[in-house]
Amino acid sequence: MNILLLGSGGREHALARKMSQSSHCGKLFIAPGNAGTAECGTNINIGVSDFEKIKAFCLENAVDLVVPGSEEALVNGIYDFFGADAALQHIPVMGPSRTGAQLEGSKAFAKLFMERHNIPTAGYREFNAGNYGEGVAYIQQHSLPIVLKADGLAAGKGVVITSSHEEALEEFEQMIQSAKFGDASKTVVIEQFLSGIELSVFVLTDGHTYKILPEAKDYKRIGEGDKGLNTGGMGAVSPVPFADKAFMEKVETKIIRPTVAGLSAEGIVYNGFIFFGLINVEGEPFVIEYNCRMGDPETEVVIPRLQNDLLELFTAVSEGKLSAQTIYTDSRAAATVMLVSKGYPEAYEKNKAISGIPAPADDQIVFHAGTRQDEETVLTNGGRVLAITSLAASLSLALSHSAQTAEKISFEGKTYRRDIGYEFI
Repeated sequence: MNILLLGSGGREHALARKMSQSSHCGKLFIAPGNAGTAECGTNINIGVSDFEKIKAFCLENAVDLVVPGSEEALVNGIYDFFGADAALQHIPVMGPSRTGAQLEGSKAFAKLFMERHNIPTAGYREFNAGNYGEGVAYIQQHSLPIVLKADGLAAGKGVVITSSHEEALEEFEQMIQSAKFGDASKTVVIEQFLSGIELSVFVLTDGHTYKILPEAKDYKRIGEGDKGLNTGGMGAVSPVPFADKAFMEKVETKIIRPTVAGLSAEGIVYNGFIFFGLINVEGEPFVIEYNCRMGDPETEVVIPRLQNDLLELFTAVSEGKLSAQTIYTDSRAAATVMLVSKGYPEAYEKNKAISGIPAPADDQIVFHAGTRQDEETVLTNGGRVLAITSLAASLSLALSHSAQTAEKISFEGKTYRRDIGYEFI
């Protein structure tokens, strides 16, 4: 089959590499892709939300499956766009409908969904310009710390944890009155702070049944010891040591099952990945957030551990036969260390020449996140540049191997965290 993958990050490189290994893969196109995805298929200069150009390309190139990597196209309704067009209806889109994507596209939508289906999550209230004064009063009497979340999409950076009422009021004002995150923060969700350790759990679903994929833990802060600004993710590990059978049974019973059942009961079309951002609070799982796609950099540890043919799983989803599938997982641990540009997640420079990237091996792959090819040279083209994933018999070995390769790769301003997985070593 011919596949069109939408996106340009490390997640898309991991998905592209996995799909290209399938015996069912004919031509693989990636729009817009990066220097790494070009090694797996053909990069196409089309934006992920340029639906008319995507339509024309799919029809001209006999595309059989569309796989949106990031949330943008899904929240903008690419599933609905294909379903409403007679010329495109035969092409499955591996993702939820626009309504299903609101689990990620709107924090308030997700919170109300969890309330309706008794899914454990932090207490909250939502505010906008219309009830701004109520929000100020709510913050002034709120216990510390205070979590503020932009309701809409903010590239993974719309969550702020404040340690004082003054800081919370300043952030609240910047979000709503000064549009700190643009339209995403027109509505702000103020949430109870939950103390615990986070992890990410992923399922593939056809909206009725689901299969649980390997779990992961990512590291959002730019600085070691989880300090500094939030980023899109500085690294990840899988498996997560505390996510044992007993804990995962609670996750499935209290969170995954009622989520999928709730989608089905409400008639919300959902075909694809659900990302559960969870926190373990004294052995009990709570939902911090939903995402309607795989995480990044979690994909770079989850997909290398997945031993199934990914295209066979996608076909099972589109044909409603997912329940017949069994998930097979590599027993090795996987660890990803992200190399980022100097200054990230704030202002950074691009177009720095990269050297020292090793060829893929069974126990290590360097996924491209923010790169581009300029003739024979690979250049930096984003804040997060490369994701070094290693697999080994133990997490400590995997982390050590990724760190060794991180030292060997060079580009001006290279930065990375040396403490990924620190809680477990």
